[in-house]
Amino acid sequence: MKILVTGGAGFIASNIADAYIKEGHEVVIVDNLFHGKKENLNSKAKFYQTDITSKDLEKVFEKEKPAIVNHHAAQINVRESIRNPYFDAQTNILGTINLLQLSQKFGTKKFIFASSGGAIYGDPKKLPANEETPIKPLSPYGISKHAAELFIQQSQLNHTILRYSNVYGIRQDPSGEAGVIAVFAEKMLKKETPIINGSGEQTRDYIYVKDVVQANLKALEKEGTFNIGTGKETSVQQLFQELKKILNHKKEAQHGPPIKGEVERNSLDITKAKKELKWEPTHTLNQGLKETVEWIKQHP
Repeated sequence: MKILVTGGAGFIASNIADAYIKEGHEVVIVDNLFHGKKENLNSKAKFYQTDITSKDLEKVFEKEKPAIVNHHAAQINVRESIRNPYFDAQTNILGTINLLQLSQKFGTKKFIFASSGGAIYGDPKKLPANEETPIKPLSPYGISKHAAELFIQQSQLNHTILRYSNVYGIRQDPSGEAGVIAVFAEKMLKKETPIINGSGEQTRDYIYVKDVVQANLKALEKEGTFNIGTGKETSVQQLFQELKKILNHKKEAQHGPPIKGEVERNSLDITKAKKELKWEPTHTLNQGLKETVEWIKQHP
């Protein structure tokens, strides 16, 4: 099948594009290279440097006519969404609408969307959160991801929505604000002191990118909305200590102020994904961290 992957030069989607190509699919990548990197592009993929909000995207659809759209291009930073909610909405909502309209116009059969289980549920009363947990986002980013979901659900396209927990792993950029594991690991490798925002007791559900890739392979054959995580809470302080052991880092972290709009605790119930998508993670946090650290060492 021909699959168009948006954001395919980025951290998560480049890994997915590689897997689709390995499975024998024809892959077309659309990325504006705002955060994506050319070195992440698979040489067997056809690449178009354009924005998902651009009118030029119609030319790509007209020429390629993808059977499936896998939509990962997004403004992904919670803090940036608070600083600039207009840009967040423009990218995450209007960009998705543009893709949906073009998908319907040019005969796309299936739409796969990367949503955020880490942001749209807010701070739920009960953890782990399942797909029926009330949607109460705390940031414009969470709002825009949920709005995109609603537009997808209202479309005439077959679709699969994957609500990710906190994804980490190879190719994650440590230079940005997003991606605490990559940020911490790079600082430790440089013998610098990581900064933990807030108490460090806030928790996340950390899912390794290779497990996320497998969910996107399964999503080719299955419709629905699924949480993609581990179901386990790990505090930022626990994460720091785990990395500290792996890297034999001696310094303790410093603490900065908490970040407005970030949830306090999060983990995702993946019962539905196990049952219907036939997916579950196979990497432990320790395995994933070790692979991530090795990759960062090789890509300074």
